[in-house]
Amino acid sequence: MRNNYSFKMKDLARFSGDRGQIAPPGESSQVAPRAQLVTISEEEADQRIDNFLLRVCKGVPKSHIYRVLRSGEVRVNKGRIDQTYRLRIGDVVRIPPVRVAEKTTGNVPGAEFSILLEDNHLLVIDKPAGVAVHGGSGVSYGVIEQLRAARPDAKFLELVHRLDRETSGILLLAKKRSALTNLHEQIREGSLDKRYLALVHGQWRNGRQHVKLPLLKYTTPDGERRVRVQADGQPSHTVFNLVRRFGDFALLEAELKTGRTHQIRVHLASSGFPILGDDKYGDFALNRALQKPDGTRAALKRMFLHAWQITFLHPESGAPVTLRTKLPPECEQFLNSLAGPGASPE
Repeated sequence: MRNNYSFKMKDLARFSGDRGQIAPPGESSQVAPRAQLVTISEEEADQRIDNFLLRVCKGVPKSHIYRVLRSGEVRVNKGRIDQTYRLRIGDVVRIPPVRVAEKTTGNVPGAEFSILLEDNHLLVIDKPAGVAVHGGSGVSYGVIEQLRAARPDAKFLELVHRLDRETSGILLLAKKRSALTNLHEQIREGSLDKRYLALVHGQWRNGRQHVKLPLLKYTTPDGERRVRVQADGQPSHTVFNLVRRFGDFALLEAELKTGRTHQIRVHLASSGFPILGDDKYGDFALNRALQKPDGTRAALKRMFLHAWQITFLHPESGAPVTLRTKLPPECEQFLNSLAGPGASPE
């Protein structure tokens, strides 16, 4: 196992599946020539039949998957099953002929990312800011699609969790279904620990502060996904630790106790401490000003939120694993400029 960790500032050394549609009129399509018989392996076992079909029938809409399940066209060991059936080792699944849309936008380009750890069970990468973790919502493809394209022989590769497109840092993927199930259980139990570094604007005073604000997801009139604090939202809990103040700015470490969409961003913004560069919940005028250097301060052209550390139990050995990754150069440069003579850091 490799463990990448570095941060140059002396006083902060501690921190340094593409789904298609049934082809519409005018679009070419393919039809599987005959039914397929698939024998379930150890890695494919213990998952619901509907989830198995959604993964193996690339390009088939979810509605069609459930339609063939209801019709009885999908059989397991020659018998009818419903969508809740859990597969077992050695089951023989009959997958009927299906019609799927051919991709007309070209192939997903394969890509590799900086690897923090890789073995037979896990792949942990350092995701750059500006890259989505998966396709959808106007994004043709993301990290998972690019990794699958770069590794065509990989039998299984799935995201264990997600990061916002604008967030950089540690992203955990499973190479075996058993690893995915194990890590998801750790997330549910709260034993998988994720830490982020965020630079905020405001006079943060507490060394350690708990924020428990319920969060509700909603969609804007133009179709954009957002989150707000609302009494009937999902219970959400973040713990913030003060790392260092830089005049009107503060570097915080965030501990996620729950994993809601945009949780850190909304908890900070709603508390009066927007993350620098946040284009959804931040201080937009300040963000524009920070995009240009002012003589002593470097420019910041991204959101300053970085997943810097993760701790979990290895799904095979049970041994504790802690991985860290350094701040990206643009964030490190900005912090260094704040720590210069003109910043008067506290």
